[in-house]
Amino acid sequence: MKIKSLYIAAQEKNAGTLFVSMGMMEILKRNLHRVAFFRPIIFSKDIQDGDISFIRERYNLDIAYEECYGYDIAEVEEHIAQGKDSELIENLITKFKKLESEYDFVLCEGIRKSFLTSTISYDLNVKIAQNFGAPYINIINAKDKNPKEVYEEVIIENEYSTSVGCTHFASFINRASDENSKTLKKLFSKTKYTAYILKELEELNLPTIKDVMESLDAKSIVLGEHDMLRVIRSVKVAALTLDNFLDNIEGGDLVIVPADRSDIIVGLYGAMHSANYPSISAIVFPFDMKIHPNIQKLIDGLDGAKVPILSVKSDTFNTAVNIMKIHSRLRVNSERKIALALGLFNESVDVKAIEEKIATTYNDIMTPQMFEYKLFAMARQNKKRIVLPESSDERILRAAEILLRRDVAEIILLGDEKELREHYMRLGLDLSKATLMNPLKSKYQEEFALRFYEKRKHKGLSRDAARDAMTHLSYFATMMVECGYADGMVSGAIHSTADTIRPALQIIKTKENVSIVSSLFFMCFETKVLVYGDCAINEDPNAQELADIAIASADTANTFSITPKVALLSYSTGESGHGVDVDKVRAATALVKEKRPDLLVEGPIQYDAAINKEVARIKLPDSKVAGAATVFIFPDLNTGNNTYKAVQRSSGAIAIGPVIQGLKKPVNDLSRGCLVEDIVNTVAITAIQAAEIL
Repeated sequence: MKIKSLYIAAQEKNAGTLFVSMGMMEILKRNLHRVAFFRPIIFSKDIQDGDISFIRERYNLDIAYEECYGYDIAEVEEHIAQGKDSELIENLITKFKKLESEYDFVLCEGIRKSFLTSTISYDLNVKIAQNFGAPYINIINAKDKNPKEVYEEVIIENEYSTSVGCTHFASFINRASDENSKTLKKLFSKTKYTAYILKELEELNLPTIKDVMESLDAKSIVLGEHDMLRVIRSVKVAALTLDNFLDNIEGGDLVIVPADRSDIIVGLYGAMHSANYPSISAIVFPFDMKIHPNIQKLIDGLDGAKVPILSVKSDTFNTAVNIMKIHSRLRVNSERKIALALGLFNESVDVKAIEEKIATTYNDIMTPQMFEYKLFAMARQNKKRIVLPESSDERILRAAEILLRRDVAEIILLGDEKELREHYMRLGLDLSKATLMNPLKSKYQEEFALRFYEKRKHKGLSRDAARDAMTHLSYFATMMVECGYADGMVSGAIHSTADTIRPALQIIKTKENVSIVSSLFFMCFETKVLVYGDCAINEDPNAQELADIAIASADTANTFSITPKVALLSYSTGESGHGVDVDKVRAATALVKEKRPDLLVEGPIQYDAAINKEVARIKLPDSKVAGAATVFIFPDLNTGNNTYKAVQRSSGAIAIGPVIQGLKKPVNDLSRGCLVEDIVNTVAITAIQAAEIL
């Protein structure tokens, strides 16, 4: 019987239970529509459980908070004290089985070590898992332990759990040092148990400004939109003169300084904008002191990133002590930490093996979140180099960091290396794994100019004009793709669609037997993803071009695991209508069937007949596409662009695109109003296209 649940538990504090739960939820949500998260025992019903709140919000789970837990500690102790242990387990089973019957999968997270009391032992986790019939995942904290201790601890725990009837699913050894990781892998390679070793990543344990504000009840004096998530690597007290103190600052420092030390404050701001000093994370004023109005005026007038400033009531000494005690929390909006954690998880864990082991029921439901996860998984399978020419845009830099941390693609950023590095460091980002390249100083300039000249000289292009073109970011980036120094390009956050597509048409050009470059949008509805094409490029394609758009869209859909059932849309269905427009669609449909007899295609067909099974039964009862179409081809740009926007706004669907198709190598365009997540998705799509072409 296929399993429908897993039970995660850790014996020790700070073992990374939420981290492992998040990693497992990523795998589950990539394949399943309805997943429940259940904690049999929480600390208190009067306090929101952090893990439940995080998982529900992060993965947009369709489950009420109250359904995500069974009892709190006080109720458990009362049951045990009254000898009602069996009743406790029975009630938990009843609640769990209800979830199991209503959801595709239930991920359980066990009792925390900090919850255990003299009457509640860790054995209760094993007992609950046993009665749930849920395979067991145990987490071991390897920090400050030698490999032998960790190995023996895992073996003892696994032998115990299996001896009482639990099925061991996997062990996660978390927070292991680099040296110990190698030894542990050798030790566990000889056992029957599946074990994954996850290395210690310092940043995951570092507090953020948000943690400081919550723990110390700090007030914000200067705080940018993204500053809450800046990490704090160390704490410094500014007791020296400015010239001496500057020698002691390090990147990520939180500096405690009285508000009347204007020299230190101005000096730290200067250091942030200097290439010769590292950028600190924050400044904290003790005693709730107020900054001098002139210094505040000076800061308010600065452009770009600013050093966050907080104030607290405590004195300098106690402020430093309190900050050192702060425990880092993983939050839903901690995208940088989440990206780092998921990158580590995917690097350390055999995701395919876990998916095969789960072996749960799959269906054709595809949510936007599932589609996004599939994009990342597909891109990681054959990682490609994607060039982003618009590195001056903050959104591009933030997206690049997420892509690198989630190991989706290798990233090339164009621009002055020094300025780029200073820019992303001022934003508190880590793009050390990205390749930075200055086109104006690149060794490829002459090679690219000559190649462009050879491609366009028949159009009257001069050598000087070719050299000038290579000083433009879009042209240089496109030539990188053409020459194989990058596998794909994403642009358009700053530049127009024409600025992105024109160089691609001149340099990369279209695939053989493709008459036209076109686009499509992935329209992500609540439980399915449809393909709309062409909604962004071609104003009024003829029958031949429309057929090529349909074939290209079907192939793109297939690349992204969407079974293509192609509907060529018109105002008429079947043979019921006539006229220039409907005849064009009819001719295009015939061409598609002739060129690609392997495709399921219908046209001309109205939108309602293509998507609604009831309408399809009336209008085209024998069609294999009607009522079940997944690829919708619009007859012209006016219809397509208006339809996708109308559907997007009226239904709440998420539109991912435009995705450009028909080029020999992938180049994709962004909207100038794009969000960071749009850029991340588009880069993942480009990487997948590159892998498919190569």
